[in-house]
Amino acid sequence: MDVKQLSALIAVAESGSVTRAADVLHLVQPAVSRQIRLLEDELGTALFERTRSGMVLTSDGRVLLEHARRALGELERARAEIRPRSGELQGLVTVGLLPSFADPLAEALVGRVAREHPTVQLRLLVGYAGHVAEWLDAADVDLAVLYDVRPSASVDVRPLLDEALWVVGPPDADLSLEHPVGLAEVVDRLRVLPSRPHAMRNMLERTAARKGCELRVAVETNSMSVQRRLAAAGVGLTVLPGTAVTNALARGRVTAAPLTDPEMHRRLVLAMPGTRKLSVAARGVADLLVDEMARSVVSGAWPSATWLGG
Repeated sequence: MDVKQLSALIAVAESGSVTRAADVLHLVQPAVSRQIRLLEDELGTALFERTRSGMVLTSDGRVLLEHARRALGELERARAEIRPRSGELQGLVTVGLLPSFADPLAEALVGRVAREHPTVQLRLLVGYAGHVAEWLDAADVDLAVLYDVRPSASVDVRPLLDEALWVVGPPDADLSLEHPVGLAEVVDRLRVLPSRPHAMRNMLERTAARKGCELRVAVETNSMSVQRRLAAAGVGLTVLPGTAVTNALARGRVTAAPLTDPEMHRRLVLAMPGTRKLSVAARGVADLLVDEMARSVVSGAWPSATWLGG
């Protein structure tokens, strides 16, 4: 099998159609069909089911797709590690981000990369901490911003910032940024929480147990935007990072107060693979990412945060 065949496999799997895959690859349809047929002949198994609704991967096809994406990703990283003579960075860099700060940080990072490294292609993947950590371990992302990650043989980490989490409620919740509160003061009103096994839910349960408090959950959700909307609607208080509610707070849709409990802080780190070399392009993007986060903290745009990155 070769790169053209693997590219055809990925294109057909993602588009569900040989015709659409041919458009993506700028090839004629028979050429794409031939690449798939050669793969199937070499492996001795069908990779797709031909249905009325399109091309659907078989179980063997799904296995090969995962490896094909990884193989082509490694080739792209190899190209990115070879700096052109002009010194201009190039290649694909994939960054993992958390939902609580993805929107403002992504916008700033994309702008910086476009200005300073215009031949670098960015891919931004957003997910909860557990998912992003899995992507990093599987080499699906080159670098990631995570929290509460310890350095190990497989992951190198660089501390970036420490931030207090906020308790958030409707406009009449009697919460104020000028008056931080302890978890025990609001635990009876804390009704909207992230679902298990979200790290913030674990943090809340550990802190409540240490203080002899009991969480009385009315609604669980795996969406921070849903947490924010339900809190604004008066369903109950919730806990969120400040970056997730600054816009709603400025518009008067919610009120919030920082939590004073030492346990209700999170430390964000830049996480990078410890078992493979980071490409020149990925290192360049990492520098811009750290710089944009530092700017946000220093300017006050990242509320309740203390910069640790130097």
